[in-house]
Amino acid sequence: MKIHRIEMREIRMPLVHFFETSFGRTTERRIVLVRADADGFSGWAEVTCGESPFYNYETPETAWHILRDFLVPWTLAGEFNSPSELAARFRPVRGHAMAKAALENALWDIEAQEKGISLARLIGGTREEIPCGVSIGIQNSVEELLDKIARELAAGYQRIKVKIKPGWDIEVLERIRERFPRVPLMADANSAYSLDDLPRLKLLDRFFLMMVEQPLGWDDIIDHAKLQKEIATPICLDESIHTSDDARKAIEIGACKIINIKLGRVGGFTGAIAMHDVCRAKGVPVWCGGMLESGIGRAHNIALSALEGFTLPGDVSASKRYWKQDIIDPEVEVSAHGTIAVPARAGIGYAPNLGRIERVTSRKESFGKAASA
Repeated sequence: MKIHRIEMREIRMPLVHFFETSFGRTTERRIVLVRADADGFSGWAEVTCGESPFYNYETPETAWHILRDFLVPWTLAGEFNSPSELAARFRPVRGHAMAKAALENALWDIEAQEKGISLARLIGGTREEIPCGVSIGIQNSVEELLDKIARELAAGYQRIKVKIKPGWDIEVLERIRERFPRVPLMADANSAYSLDDLPRLKLLDRFFLMMVEQPLGWDDIIDHAKLQKEIATPICLDESIHTSDDARKAIEIGACKIINIKLGRVGGFTGAIAMHDVCRAKGVPVWCGGMLESGIGRAHNIALSALEGFTLPGDVSASKRYWKQDIIDPEVEVSAHGTIAVPARAGIGYAPNLGRIERVTSRKESFGKAASA
């Protein structure tokens, strides 16, 4: 595969409802999209980082720099038999997994189109539909949260994830369980606690949660292993798992019982597939986490979730939960029983709507033989 043109653009899309975590509140997404052209095909992907360096250190500005000054020139200079070869080519750049993932994933889209098969099938996916859950941020009041949960359950979603932090945790979960005693429920702390909070974290066992996600440090597995010995609630790791080797180590020391795989965090499909395989071999379930992606990133998540080891409902939900109008056709829809059909058409299975993308673009830059800034 010889890439002859790469385009980067930043888009800005307001959320239909704010999304709040222990990091803060998001009302608008800034997303860097990558389009790669080769052999008459265009592959699309996105950088899934947040606007601020809170989930990790990557931002739209760092991604733009790393892509423009390193990853894009290296990609244009080489030929690749498989998109997975990019991971080795990008290794000299330490970190910046979300920037790397965008370029690699765009090439996976191209390869699937060249072979005339869906991206899900290309990476080994076997599912024809995937189970869906929702992630609900911190609300202005518990009553608003309860009403939002009721609406999402009525829409068919199979599990509910709520964000927690000190001051918005035990009492909130009590209220949820009072109203929804049997709903599959998980809590995501985004590293808001430490082992000093152990007495409070032990109270989570009262709520029969599917899991508590990343309760301790964003770069920790040691303290999570200590915590897992003290609580019955399964710990799911997210921010601290970047590679398949990280996953292996965390599982071996008992730091978690579940792992959240995010395409951006692990550097793209090559890393995600390797992590999936390690977890499956060790009997650890995985699921696909979300980063408030546009429809392009959401399409990649759907393909990933088609792998056999993704046995738990992920954060891959309908476009309308986030956007007044998404940038793909058709928009992502969830069935009445809480599933998304895995597209059978070649590539990511959804068509980027160039007109809508252009309308929300704040900057763009192109590289290659037909370069134009």
